[in-house]
Amino acid sequence: MRVVVLLGGESEERDVSLASGCQVADALREAGHDVVALDPAGGALTREDESKILAEGVGILPPGASVTDAASDHSGPADGAKLEDHQEIGSLGRGLVLDDVRRASADVVFPALHGGMGEDGTLQALLDLAGIAYAGTGMLGSVLAMDKDVTKRILRDAGVPTPDWLVDPTAQEAVERLGLPLIAKPVAGGSSVRLYLLDDAAQVEERIRLEAVGASETGEASDMMYEAFVAGREFTVGILGEEALPVGEIVCEHGLFDYERKYQAGMADEIFPAEIPDALAQTLQERALQVHRLLRLRDFSRVDFMVDGEGEAWCLEANTLPGMTANSLLPKAARAAGMTFPELCDRIVHMAAERSRRGST
Repeated sequence: MRVVVLLGGESEERDVSLASGCQVADALREAGHDVVALDPAGGALTREDESKILAEGVGILPPGASVTDAASDHSGPADGAKLEDHQEIGSLGRGLVLDDVRRASADVVFPALHGGMGEDGTLQALLDLAGIAYAGTGMLGSVLAMDKDVTKRILRDAGVPTPDWLVDPTAQEAVERLGLPLIAKPVAGGSSVRLYLLDDAAQVEERIRLEAVGASETGEASDMMYEAFVAGREFTVGILGEEALPVGEIVCEHGLFDYERKYQAGMADEIFPAEIPDALAQTLQERALQVHRLLRLRDFSRVDFMVDGEGEAWCLEANTLPGMTANSLLPKAARAAGMTFPELCDRIVHMAAERSRRGST
């Protein structure tokens, strides 16, 4: 099949998306597909571009003020146009990315755009309107899962345990309601970008102040969620189709499984399958499937949990487009199930193609 992999974009997760997308493109070629890697912020990538991105990997530090500068080094049409000249909002909003997809004669689009308009339902809505087949969750599920506040409301109403939370509280409200320590993270975001463990009231107050300063400087609201901290063991469950993959455990000896620990070798142990009793593994898999269905997800996703000392599994969030490098959590879960990375990517593409043949969404 002719597959267009969408990658890059201009969200905070651009570097992760480039790494994911290039590895997906490489894996799909190994599986026998004809693949084009397309960056909505900069155009089609050459094989040389892809090789450079694969060699560089994900940056050591979380993205920040230098995202735009760094992005211009990776993306691009042959004329070397910079990211700021190809803003993602313009590309998606004017439908230019759809023109590129059509010109590529894509049978299936494989979105590997983490965060931003690639994961919040905007891209999915455009592809639906254009009648273009694509892998992964549709518009509704993307909207629901991207907003962690909405996700947690749905989980709470369905009786799925999830840590208590507040959105944009005062420091006093957060400490009194949630206790200490607590977690701070964006309402809409992923890849553990801007994820913080706050140990005392002063840190909570300072984080709230810094977020307000950042919003004032950029002119863009950036809602933050403050969440009760659950002490325990961290687990993740990948979903492929309607099947829960083997449970994985994430072990960080120091601190949170944040951006640095997630993407730099040796910073955390990721154990697949997790060395846990069968009953706990079954509970986590069943709960992950429940969350996948509640949020209207499809094809593939990843659901994250904390299990406390009493054995209760608390759902943290669901990821509609989880990291898809060969060493990301979902591919590791697939490997534990006996599936190579090219086989995983190929299966995802065939699910989308089959759905298109049936004329379903």
